[in-house]
Amino acid sequence: MTRFALALGLMLIGTWSVALAVDEKVDLTGTWEVTIEIGGQTGMPVFTLKQEGEKLSGKYKGQFGEAEVTGKVKGKELEFSFEPQEGSKIVYKGTVDGDTMKGTADYAGQASGDWTAKRKKADS
Repeated sequence: MTRFALALGLMLIGTWSVALAVDEKVDLTGTWEVTIEIGGQTGMPVFTLKQEGEKLSGKYKGQFGEAEVTGKVKGKELEFSFEPQEGSKIVYKGTVDGDTMKGTADYAGQASGDWTAKRKKADS
C-alpha cells in the first residue's frame, strides 16, 4: 500500500509540473536589443515591442532608421516584421525563452541571417 501511495504521489507531482509548464505565459512587451549576423556583417537593432494576446506591435530602430513593427506570438514561437522602405519587408522568426529570443531573419528575399535578442532591463 505504501508503494502505491508513493507512486500515486509522484504521478500527481509530475502532472502538476507539466500543467505549470503549459500555463506559462509569454509576454514580449519591452525593449529588445538584437544582434544579427548577415553575410559576415553584424547589426544591432533595437525593437520596442508591445504584446496584446497573440498580437505584436512596436518600433524598429537601427541601420534602416525607424519603422513600425507588426507580428504575432503563438506559444513560444514568434514572427514579426517591418518595412524600412515600401516593398522591402524584413521578417524575423524565432522562439522566446524568458528574457531571450533567437531565430532567423529574411531581408526581403535578398539576404538572411541568424539573430539573438535580450530584453533590456527596466531602469529602476
